[in-house]
Amino acid sequence: MNTTNTSTFLDANQLEYLSTHRPFYYVPTPSLISSLPDHYFALAVPVIAYWVLSLFFHILDTSGWKWLDKYRIHDSEEVKTRNLVTRTQVVWAVIVQHILQTALGLWWIEEAPGGDQVDHVASMLRLAPALETANKWIFGEEAGASLLATKGADGLYTLYWWAIPAAKFFLGMFIIDTYQYFLHRTIHMNSFLYRKFHSYHHRLYVPYAFGALYNHPLEGFLIDTLGALIAEAVGQMTTREAMFLFAVSTLKTVDDHCGYNLPWDPLQLFSPNNADYHDIHHQAIGFKSNFSQPFFIHWDVILGTRMTRKDIEERRRLQKEKQLKSQ
Repeated sequence: MNTTNTSTFLDANQLEYLSTHRPFYYVPTPSLISSLPDHYFALAVPVIAYWVLSLFFHILDTSGWKWLDKYRIHDSEEVKTRNLVTRTQVVWAVIVQHILQTALGLWWIEEAPGGDQVDHVASMLRLAPALETANKWIFGEEAGASLLATKGADGLYTLYWWAIPAAKFFLGMFIIDTYQYFLHRTIHMNSFLYRKFHSYHHRLYVPYAFGALYNHPLEGFLIDTLGALIAEAVGQMTTREAMFLFAVSTLKTVDDHCGYNLPWDPLQLFSPNNADYHDIHHQAIGFKSNFSQPFFIHWDVILGTRMTRKDIEERRRLQKEKQLKSQ
């Protein structure tokens, strides 16, 4: 390992700490599954996540459990009568998208070292000069040097194993949200693009989980698949970091179409961009609103395209008042 520029604050004990400590999520083997390289598993993870969560919600849909009725956004009869496409057609369309998504991934993703094949200590030491500069700038020359002398290894450990991966993940979320918002809004505002491509997805007037990726194949490629790959590339993610982003993005997309407003669903708790929010977009009144997907709603808020249930009630009230005045 190269210890250049680190000897000023990393002694033998701190170097030993960096060599022996790993976070709970770390897997030392070259691949997470022994018989399957990580770059192939990364392509399988979003597909597995999609169908596992979809199956869970499908079980809820077909269970007949009455206690679920208060959480349903639409009743089961609406799904049968208002949607313009059959469940079989939806399943086949999603399978096609997953095939195209996997094919592109095979071309795009490359095999990379994993686990203990990576010299993590050397990677952390490359961050030491930047940490030293930032620390002395914030705390001053003497206090910064004193802090690094006692906690320098902790700082590098936290930066390398937690701060940087978290920053990459949130950057990836922001890129996916930004990319999908503007592309999604464009295909709604352009009648030709909507008619030729996005109208497929809106045949599901009442969304359900495994219809989340029911799209025209070209739209599915441009919005979902390409957006995730751009996020991975810009964020310079490792294979396992990309795998995690792909999984969470897929789960969130499925959950946004699940048709349930569940108070205990973690995917609906961390953001107001949930199944109820996206359901408004699928209704006629919200057709040109709520373009944000899949994580947060900042672009809707900033650009004035957000619509809530209260907004709908207020609009209907005003329409009713206008009708009464015209009589």
